[in-house]
Formats: sequence, C-alpha cells, structure tokens
Amino acid sequence: MPVLRYIGRRLLAMLSILLGVLTVTFFLNFVLPGDPARLLAGQRADAATIAAIRQQLGLDQPLPVQYVRFLARVLQGDLGRSYVTNRPVLEIIVERFPATALLAVSSMVVATLLGIALGIGAALRPNSWVDTLVMAGALVGISVPSFVAGLLLLMLFGVLLGWFPLAGYVDQGWEYLVLPMVTLALRPLSIIARMTRSSMLEVLHEDYIRTARAKGVRPARVLLRHALRNALNPVITTVSAWFAGLLAGAFFVEYIFNWPGIGTVALSAIEKLDYPLIQGTVLFTAAVFVVVNFVVDVLYAILDPRVQLS
Repeated sequence: MPVLRYIGRRLLAMLSILLGVLTVTFFLNFVLPGDPARLLAGQRADAATIAAIRQQLGLDQPLPVQYVRFLARVLQGDLGRSYVTNRPVLEIIVERFPATALLAVSSMVVATLLGIALGIGAALRPNSWVDTLVMAGALVGISVPSFVAGLLLLMLFGVLLGWFPLAGYVDQGWEYLVLPMVTLALRPLSIIARMTRSSMLEVLHEDYIRTARAKGVRPARVLLRHALRNALNPVITTVSAWFAGLLAGAFFVEYIFNWPGIGTVALSAIEKLDYPLIQGTVLFTAAVFVVVNFVVDVLYAILDPRVQLS
C-alpha cells in the first residue's frame, strides 16, 4: 500500500536523523571548554582524584569506544546517569516534561487562536488600518527575540505594575503561567497571523469563492467552510513546526522565568558539562521534532487527496 510504504520511508528517515543528532551531539560535547571530572572534583582536587573520577565516568577511554558504548546504551533505552545528580537522565526528562508541555500547549493555543483571528481580520480588510496594525504588530513580534520580550514583560507587568509574579511554577498559582505563556506565544502568534492573512488573500480570489458568493451563500459560510478550510493547510504546517519547537523546550524563556522544564535542565547541564544530560535533552528535542513532523505529514497524506504520497 502507498500509505505503508510512505510511513516506512519516513520512519527510516527519522531513525537516520536521530542517529545523526546523537553522533554530532556526542562529539560536540568534547569540544566544550572544561573538564567535567575537574568540575565534580573541585578546583583544589589533585590529579589522582581527577583521574579516578575520569575512570569512573569512562572518560579515560578513547572517543570511538565511548561512542560505541553510548550508542549501545541508547538502543537499550538507557540515556545514562547525570554526572551531577547521579540520577537516570530519562527519569529527569520525564519528570520535567509535564512543565514544558503545559507551557508549550497553552502558548500554542493562545498563538493559534489569536493568530488565525487576526490573520482573517487583516485579510478581510486588505490595506486598511486594521491590516496595517496587525501586520506591524506581527513584524514587531517576529523581530523581538523571546528572551528580550520576556525581560520587557517582566519589567513592565512584574516589577513596575506588579500584576504578575516574576518567576515560579503553577503549583504556587495559575498566575505564574501568564507571563511565560505570553512571552512564548508572541513569535508563533505573529507568524501564524501573517501566514493566515497571506493564505486567505490567495483563497478569497479563487473562482469557487466568487461562485459561492454569486449563488447567494451566506458570507459567514463562504468564509468558514470554503475559504478558511482551504487556507488552513500552510497554517497547520506552521503551527505543527512551532509546537514541536516549544514542546522540545523553550530554553531561554524557561530560564528567565525559572520554569522547571526541559529547557532549564538543558541549560544547567551545559553550564556544568553534564554530558549524559546534554545528550539526553538534545536527543529528546530532536525526537519531538521528527515525531511531530512525521505525524503531521502522514495526516496530510491520508486526509488531503491533493497530497501525493510519491
């Protein structure tokens, strides 16, 4: 069957991508300045202590040997143990993933609903003040990096106005979700708004839209059932790509707001040269990307007859 062959090819591509990510991440770890054994032992440790720690961690082995052992463990579902906490890396990722998922899902819901609504509003009134305002706001949202937007929101709504807490998690109250959610939603919201406007303008000039209007179909029905339905494909692609990125860990936003997610763990691991935890979080990020894109592509191929599996 074409669908099964298509899925099989995509699965092979996914495995090759993950293998490439694993390989690059493993060897890049050893390019980072510093020695994890020295960090664990302390600056005043003698050479014998550092050598013993390197031997215990397996860092005294040649790189090819370490790489083969690393791949063997990953194939068995073992991502190793953190150098710092001595906890299984997979356990740490599973523990932190719900916080990242909550932040990513809430941000994408806000970004998708507002982005589509603003894009439709701009497309229905092209070259009007509404269109200009929406596109100008979207341009600002795309241009400002997330960590800059987060700091500005913290200063304005956290420090100056005092409306929301500066940092924390929802176990202390749902108001802690607002600022990181808005910060994370700004860029995808802006891109979704621009994409929706562009796609809607293209669809609204199609012959079948003019025919529906000529037959007296209600404007709301023309907009929702005929125009929006056919304009959503590129929007869905954009939403899925951004959702995969946010779900993999919004590194700087989580760090700024002290959000206990995957991004905070990854940045902490890089600071402490915790190789197993770095490799585990990067592998998790890559896996989320390829799995989400795989699911979206397969759904396109199955649900949209215009998509050719070949």
